[in-house]
Amino acid sequence: MINTSMKTGLFRIVGFLFTGGLPAMQLCAQTATLTLPDAVQIALKNNLGIQLAKNNVTIAGIANDYGYAGGLPVVSATATNQEQATSLKQQYANPANNKSSNNAFSNSLSASVNGSMLLYNDGRIATAKKRLGSVEAQTRQVLSSRALVLINNVTLKYYDIVRQQSYARTLQRSIDASQQRLDIVKAQQNVGVANNADLFQSQVDLNTQVQNLQAQQLVVDQGKTDLLTLLTLNPDSAISVEDTIIVDSSIQLGVILSAVQSANPDVLAADEQITISKYIQRETGALRYPSLYVNAGYNYNRTKNSEGFSLLNLNYGPYAGVSLNVPIFNGGIYKRQERIAGVNVKNAQLTRDTLVLNYTSNAVRNWQAYNNNLKQLQTAKANYDLSQKLLNLVLQRFQLRQATIVDVKNAQQSFENAGYILINVSFAAKSAEVQLRRYANQLTN
Repeated sequence: MINTSMKTGLFRIVGFLFTGGLPAMQLCAQTATLTLPDAVQIALKNNLGIQLAKNNVTIAGIANDYGYAGGLPVVSATATNQEQATSLKQQYANPANNKSSNNAFSNSLSASVNGSMLLYNDGRIATAKKRLGSVEAQTRQVLSSRALVLINNVTLKYYDIVRQQSYARTLQRSIDASQQRLDIVKAQQNVGVANNADLFQSQVDLNTQVQNLQAQQLVVDQGKTDLLTLLTLNPDSAISVEDTIIVDSSIQLGVILSAVQSANPDVLAADEQITISKYIQRETGALRYPSLYVNAGYNYNRTKNSEGFSLLNLNYGPYAGVSLNVPIFNGGIYKRQERIAGVNVKNAQLTRDTLVLNYTSNAVRNWQAYNNNLKQLQTAKANYDLSQKLLNLVLQRFQLRQATIVDVKNAQQSFENAGYILINVSFAAKSAEVQLRRYANQLTN
């Protein structure tokens, strides 16, 4: 049974995803008791897919910046220092001024600081910033979706182990009945009222029951191995699962269907994709409009020659200006890109509608299974209680020689079947409940 504190710990998991505050359960050589909240937290901490999704959230958060969208100035600095050796020959109208030299050295030094900022482009920068914010929100929804699926899988595997262990306990109770029957036959044989056939049959039945329990224990052990693998832990670790399946019978279909559209992370991520596609359409459309830039900077240029007419040339100073880039014709590329972006918006909407339709259909199907299994559960519990009383009664009658071995075997079979049906109906109802809560994003809030 999961108590209130366990549920509270489970509800805080998504918050822990972003803070890294998941306590890890240490599994050592000795058997460790594993609760469902422990299993969920370990899975969220260790799962590689969750780690990748968290990294994507980090990347999107870093990119969600006004400068990344192109809204901040771009400033750069350059510097060049060049030494050159040249042969010089200069002739003038006055031959007395003629010059000629070899290996004349010159030095050219230039440096500049340049800044440029986009002032106008039909709101492309503001739209890009909003798009980056939607991308970050979408990655968070994707992370929540992966966490939700992982919690769903861990929960179902955990309760499957509970189911298999419960059936193993039913088999153990049947073994106890077989042992009791064997003891009765031995006691009766000692007083001469039972034969060897009854003794041998009782022993064979007991051995068969023990073998069935051993086979069931293998199912339990393999289920634990699957759970450990899902938790990214050593599959050979020794764990103990002590829990029962309790089905919440208060789930309402209308609440689930409403939450599918308003709270399901996959649907919310699809909503963000529609928004992102609309922003891309606006950004693409803005490329067809003029772009106005402001430019400013400082230039420094110096040229020094060892020979020639000009021995030193130096100029420096600041500059400022504006530039306008007007797209006139590029083969209609921007226009076609805008039209393609518009089609992508429609595709994103269709993808979202398809997702909602599928999730709604699956939610209704799971609700039908959930509701039907709840009805079966009451009958299954009653049958299990009756079969247990029947087995005890037949054993008492067998001890008084008022029932046969066949009667005891039939009662045992009825008890095992009733236990099998009860635990499977309980698991089916719980599985449907977990699926419904997954579609409504109620496993983590």
